Amino acid sequence: MAPKKTPAKPIVDVAIPSLGKAKIPTPLHHCRFVSDEQLQPFILTEEELDELGPDETLTLDVEKAGPREHLYFDSSKTKCAIVTCGGLCPGINDVIRAIVMTCHHNYHVASVLGIRFGLQGFIPSFGHNVIELTPKAVSEIHQFGGTILGSSRGHQPPEDIVDALERMNISALFMIGGDGTMRAASKVVDEISRRNLRISVIGVPKTIDNDINFVSQSFGFDTAVEKATEAIQSAHTEAVGVNNGVGLVKLMGRESGFIAAQATLALKEVNFVLVPESPFHFDGEHGLLPSLEERLRTRHHAVIVVAEGAGQDHCEISGEKDASGNPVLCDVSTLLINKIKDYFKGREMDVTLKFIDPSYIIRSVPANANDRVYCGFLGQNAVHAAMAGKTGMVVSRLLSRYVHLPLHLVTRKRKKLNVKSDYWRSVLESTGQILDPEVRKAVC
Repeated sequence: MAPKKTPAKPIVDVAIPSLGKAKIPTPLHHCRFVSDEQLQPFILTEEELDELGPDETLTLDVEKAGPREHLYFDSSKTKCAIVTCGGLCPGINDVIRAIVMTCHHNYHVASVLGIRFGLQGFIPSFGHNVIELTPKAVSEIHQFGGTILGSSRGHQPPEDIVDALERMNISALFMIGGDGTMRAASKVVDEISRRNLRISVIGVPKTIDNDINFVSQSFGFDTAVEKATEAIQSAHTEAVGVNNGVGLVKLMGRESGFIAAQATLALKEVNFVLVPESPFHFDGEHGLLPSLEERLRTRHHAVIVVAEGAGQDHCEISGEKDASGNPVLCDVSTLLINKIKDYFKGREMDVTLKFIDPSYIIRSVPANANDRVYCGFLGQNAVHAAMAGKTGMVVSRLLSRYVHLPLHLVTRKRKKLNVKSDYWRSVLESTGQILDPEVRKAVC
């Protein structure tokens, strides 16, 4: 008799708010239009969502992204604005370029404004000038990393932001940023609704850590992994160049170890990977230090990759928060370096340790070809959604399909690496590291 399957979890609310009925014929010609009733069904498993257990699923019927046959805004009278917030990430300029090009060439909008230096650009006291974004102004920006608009972190009053939108007569605001930016976008939407205004707010989720909920892969992540593997290869070269060489690479990942895990799978030269989701011990059976010693005595070199948020339980936490409201992390790389040096000094074993931190190089480079294509789709679909009167949503790629997701869904929690998944098992098989008994019991 076949075992019973775990029933699908209840469908969550994925309805997309709208400013009103779209009645204006689109200026797009010869286009394959998408209907709001054309929902995209998804069955998500534990591989996609860390909160699901083995054999559990979550069923979603999500609104498809794409151009609509009728618009809410008269595009010839529509003024749009773009703002970029938070840390840098490969591909931001590509998204800006795609939005501007789509607005001007496809919808012939009246104007697209660039808000300088994040949410500060809305606040008069900061004195940041607004710039006009034309096709000529953005034609070559995809060749450069960073954001031509500049960025900033930190809270700004939603009332002041909406005041600025009204002063500038903005009909559609595109907010490019991470978890904090999407939460700010939600507050801006609430203030717009409270005033009964007709302003569309569309989010384009951005995070190099790939930790936004219900976004299969963030733009820039592919580029980040590619650059991370270059650092790991350098660490491996340094390690094999001496007897008992250890290459230590610190990668970005405050709460999620996706870059570290993916780069480890890509290169196959990593012997130990440490991520925030999987705790580790320094000593004891299968502890990091005894395992490293065994590796060096048998192979005489080793490579360790650590995400910046790993091992925080081994540090003294200050309790302070940064401008984005995130807890200030202790420096796990310094902790590892000191622990490794002290351990092998006590063993009277000579070890040469080389440390590489490519974090700011990784996040500031231009996007690679795959991410450029991805950013183009995100920018185009963001404009399609705004012109149709959608609001309070993000454009997301979920399992290779472009969809609309409500802000409350993507800001509900941060996505984490599922350490009970086949993906994480593959990472462990690639490194050959063995979890200590307590950790193994927790994740297996």
